[in-house]
Amino acid sequence: MAYPDKLLAEDEELVRHLHPHWLTILRPVVVLLLVVGAASFGTAAIPAGRQQGIFRMLVLALALVLLLVFVLVPLLRWRTTHYVITSHRLLFREGILARRGRDIGLSRITDVSYTQTLWDRVINSGTLTIESAGDSGPTVLGQIPDSDGVQQLLNHMIEEDADRRAQESAGYIGEHYGATAPQWSR
Repeated sequence: MAYPDKLLAEDEELVRHLHPHWLTILRPVVVLLLVVGAASFGTAAIPAGRQQGIFRMLVLALALVLLLVFVLVPLLRWRTTHYVITSHRLLFREGILARRGRDIGLSRITDVSYTQTLWDRVINSGTLTIESAGDSGPTVLGQIPDSDGVQQLLNHMIEEDADRRAQESAGYIGEHYGATAPQWSR
């Protein structure tokens, strides 16, 4: 079973699965190209001689460390950050080795807002702030692709969840009191 399907309940459906905006991985890709180019130039520029092999190994070791820290870690962080909207809740998961997550039931969400800088508007990204009932404070999700569309989707899903819960409650009351609900006289 693929992620995030393994997190879903039986009656729950995946609506949208997001990662941070793709531009968050642009810097690691540029760093990759620069480090590979610099390492290639550096190894080729080392003059021939007795120590040439050692200097080339040092350049390659430095390049590998830089690639690990400035390329692999950000790419893994992007890949392991998940924003999942389902028919019943919003799930947020992040972390490479140590994981952090939060599930917010749609019925507990009281407000969803987004902010966009001028650059965010150009690249169609933004920050979502989700207020929920409870003491945990707002959940701020940064670099969300199509943040205004996701905000509208969440508001729509909250309304659908409220309607579903109302229908379930009405069905339970109807079953509990018989086929028809009691008639109230004026």
